[in-house]
Amino acid sequence: MLNLPRRHFFNSLGGLLGGAAYAQLADPLAARKPHFPATAKNVIFFFQEGGPSHLDLYDPKPALRKWHGQPLPESMTKDLNFVFVKPDAKVLGSERVFRGHGQSGTEFSDYIPNIAAHADDICLIRSMHTEAFNHHPGQSLLFTGSTQFGRPTAGAWVSYGLGTESQEMPAFVVLSSGKGTSGGSMNWSSGFLPSTYAGTVFRSSGEPILYLPNPPGISAQTQRARLDLIRNLNQERQTDTGDPAIASRIHSYELAFRMQSAAPKFLDFAGESPKTLEAYGVNQEPTHPYAVNCLLARRMVERGVRFVMLAHASWDDHQELNKKLKKNCDITDRPIGALIRDLKERGLLDSTLLVWAGEFGRTPMGQLERIDEDPGRDHHPNCFSIWAAGGGIKGGQVIGKTDELGLQIAENPIHIHDLQATMLNCLGLDHTRLTRRHMGRDFRLTDVGGKVISQALLNG
Repeated sequence: MLNLPRRHFFNSLGGLLGGAAYAQLADPLAARKPHFPATAKNVIFFFQEGGPSHLDLYDPKPALRKWHGQPLPESMTKDLNFVFVKPDAKVLGSERVFRGHGQSGTEFSDYIPNIAAHADDICLIRSMHTEAFNHHPGQSLLFTGSTQFGRPTAGAWVSYGLGTESQEMPAFVVLSSGKGTSGGSMNWSSGFLPSTYAGTVFRSSGEPILYLPNPPGISAQTQRARLDLIRNLNQERQTDTGDPAIASRIHSYELAFRMQSAAPKFLDFAGESPKTLEAYGVNQEPTHPYAVNCLLARRMVERGVRFVMLAHASWDDHQELNKKLKKNCDITDRPIGALIRDLKERGLLDSTLLVWAGEFGRTPMGQLERIDEDPGRDHHPNCFSIWAAGGGIKGGQVIGKTDELGLQIAENPIHIHDLQATMLNCLGLDHTRLTRRHMGRDFRLTDVGGKVISQALLNG
């Protein structure tokens, strides 16, 4: 065999295969096989930042009205952690009206009729719990499996494990609305994984991604020539050093070039029917921003984007609970209901896992000193509600139960790590095998815990 230096070999290989083929050899986002057959190909995660009140949306507690205006006995509150309220704070009865929906009869609040219309598709978990009772640690635990900052988030882990089927978009996309999440980019960081796996923030108006378009006077041909030169230099450097980060850099440049033409197309709804736009509430207020993001999420999973996060803030209702909760429900309920229906009609719900969650719930006690001052509710990590649908989830059921006041879990406690393990399971990933060596040990999304919620699965 001819003895050529490694540099000459790889340069020749690059010339023979061409830039695209060479990049494919080192593509860190190339689609990969799961550990076992998956029930879901994509995830849409509705992140309701701030901690929505489960007591006013998903977990009816008539006893709150009986206790309204009264403090709870010390025996019920002595071991609880609160941020603002005192243990002797007065109980705040919910004004919401709950009724059963669908064949399952699952009860939902009158604030979310469009979500409730899909009761038979939804697996509602009323017994979630977490250790974190402040926003940043709570969001970190929800998305990274740890309250310690700097670890990869769920979307990054999924991208790392499965890659993507999209050639035009990142594997992990973030769509934001409202005030912006308090945790910020921490919620979609790649942590110690390569930056290729981090979430890309996609704007719903103007430039989809800041600084993505070419500056004036730079044509696509000029941009392509510049990237070819940079790619060749990077390939030489990678040949000399063997540094895998350089392959990620090459891929990032190539993906960005493809996105320059593809990303604006996602915001072009000309091909969507007036009926679809009306159903989502795209051209109306207050639904418009969130409706656009929900419609974008559907268009992205259609095109192979692996993980889409819709982050809406803020549900942190310490005061004026009824007014503020209604505002956020009016913004989000209709678009979410339309998205579920749209996915079903297009045959996409079976392969798309939907998750609706905040970082914790809210207390049964009101926060203000006087119960007639339009109070809110404090942070409550001990029990709260989330739901999942599609992608292998068994809908039309409720898992877990809280006590008569929604203060503690009464049956079947479900931890954040269990939710993470179940999400990965739907995607065909064993949460104990999806690991990364860092600082001398293996890390995973579920840290050192987590078990799949088999009751939530169709094949469970």
